[in-house]
Amino acid sequence: MTSRYRSFADQTRHYFTRLHEAVPALPLTGPSIWRGADLVDREDLWMVTLTTEEADEITRAARSAVASGYDLEDVDRDRFPLPTVGSKVREWRNRIEEGVGFVVVRGLPVTALSAREAEMAFWGVGHHMGIPGAQNPDQELLGHVRDYREADDNPHVRLYRTTANIEFHCDAADVVGLLCLSTAASGGQSRIVSTGQLFNRTLAEAPDLVPALFEPFALDRRGEGADDALPYYFLPPCAYAKGELRTFYHSEYMRSVTRHVDLEMPPGQPELIELYDRLGADPDIQLDMWLQPGDMQFLSNHSIAHARTAYDDDPDNPRHLLRLWLSLE
Repeated sequence: MTSRYRSFADQTRHYFTRLHEAVPALPLTGPSIWRGADLVDREDLWMVTLTTEEADEITRAARSAVASGYDLEDVDRDRFPLPTVGSKVREWRNRIEEGVGFVVVRGLPVTALSAREAEMAFWGVGHHMGIPGAQNPDQELLGHVRDYREADDNPHVRLYRTTANIEFHCDAADVVGLLCLSTAASGGQSRIVSTGQLFNRTLAEAPDLVPALFEPFALDRRGEGADDALPYYFLPPCAYAKGELRTFYHSEYMRSVTRHVDLEMPPGQPELIELYDRLGADPDIQLDMWLQPGDMQFLSNHSIAHARTAYDDDPDNPRHLLRLWLSLE
């Protein structure tokens, strides 16, 4: 029996275990160093459409797991057999690890599935890609991205629970997956950027700031931590080893940490945050996409930062996505 899921602490520890050898002195190269303008017309690099047979195979596995009375915690790839799609999932994983860093899989028939079946389908597919893990200290295994009508100016409210704009960030797992169940009336666009491209642009525009990317930044815990822990923690945004850059960037948490009166950003850090946000907002660099119901989007949190535009809901059919965090080892 394979591991069924990782705790929030174990998954976070795995994700942040990053080797670092040196600060790169030259621009990075490779398929994950892309410009959005170059990928808009290259869906062959990142878009996959399920065949009818593949969609049926996932549907059968999901309905069987639900009919067996399994909870998510009970299911792993052995209890969610995908004899054909399983090998395809490994190809999707390769695009994430060795290619452009993300993949969108279109065609899961969510309108024909119950809410529970849709959850099980996404969870089961995730198990064939990696090891799912909890997404917060409450050990939430499958997030529901929708408007909970919480105040978006409360620093303890996670913005995915509101309709607000979300700035570029990475999540604390190797891969973040989203399954679109329903879209917003307007807005809610998915926006991604290559963090390797952001590094290269920084190297070109402000090389004196580059070394600071490999020094610890303070990040706001936003109330997620032990009661006796500091309300922030320290982490370098970038690590580089064996020719690979791994980046954790979270603009919002890097900015809000200054609300703690005993903390002040060192020189260079405010400028880097401003620069990364400005570069990420460049239409030439970012890639925008509208996820449709049945789309599964999987992103590497080491080479991709993601964002979301603000949105307005249709009260009768509000925007709703499922979110999955995965470890690849």
